[in-house]
Amino acid sequence: MARKIIYLVNPISGTTKKDALIQLIETETTARNIAFEILPTSPIGNYDVVKDKIENEGFTDIIISGGDGTVNQVTQALRHYKAHFGIIPVGSGNGLAFAANIPKKPKAALKVVFDGKAKPVDAFTLNHHYSCMLSGLGFDAQVAQRFAMNSKRGLFTYTKESLINFFKAQPFQFEVKLNDFSFYTDAFAITIANSNQFGNNLTIAPAACLSDGLLDIVIIQKMNKAKIPFALLKQIKGNNRLQELVDEITHKNVIYFQTPAITIRNLKHAPMHIDGEPVDSSDMIEVKMIQNAFHLLQPNVLN
Repeated sequence: MARKIIYLVNPISGTTKKDALIQLIETETTARNIAFEILPTSPIGNYDVVKDKIENEGFTDIIISGGDGTVNQVTQALRHYKAHFGIIPVGSGNGLAFAANIPKKPKAALKVVFDGKAKPVDAFTLNHHYSCMLSGLGFDAQVAQRFAMNSKRGLFTYTKESLINFFKAQPFQFEVKLNDFSFYTDAFAITIANSNQFGNNLTIAPAACLSDGLLDIVIIQKMNKAKIPFALLKQIKGNNRLQELVDEITHKNVIYFQTPAITIRNLKHAPMHIDGEPVDSSDMIEVKMIQNAFHLLQPNVLN
């Protein structure tokens, strides 16, 4: 079956100028002799036109040019249709793309679109809200809220907001419930991840795999703020092993474990984000895996 590609370009994601990107897409795809269309992403997540093109016009690939929020929106709307997804990462973080080893440069990312292999990727839900990468409660959600309100995008703005909010951060109270175990914690943040990073190659869950059917949970417990950067650095470098919870809860600054499902009682109503986008929080968050949620074009590396 001949490939037909729809490129969905977010006109406001990241800091990349889209005119040059669109020209590159047209040039490279035409050179490959592949039929294609370029459409803007929908600000309200309505992709009925794309659904119709998949069903009635034989489009086989949906390529998302944007950041993690755009990837979330598009895969959520279209994952039940028979199409492969690809990413040209031009957002502020690009966590899912980088976790899948998709290059940052658009021309190299397009090569993955043309020559890569479609592989299954898991997703998950938080109270039925869809997440395809990484979501969380607490500090990083506060940063996401501030970042969303800022008219300037990019890594510099995100870093600035992170530093400002770091000095204001206070721990929240949670009850964490697993199938056969529960515990209380005062924590600055709880991260729920399927990818291994926040974005910009800032790894938070080193053992995460996009298709293992498991959530990676990282809990930054209450500690002296002076210790937080060192605790996070240890986690980012992968020096925190996946832990046996009963032995580790009382004396570990950072708890890291994997589970197919988790329920969190949000006792102090910590803010929440989904794939970097702030959302209304809840007193109770039930998190469940969606295995093989969609197929993503990734570099075709031979084992």
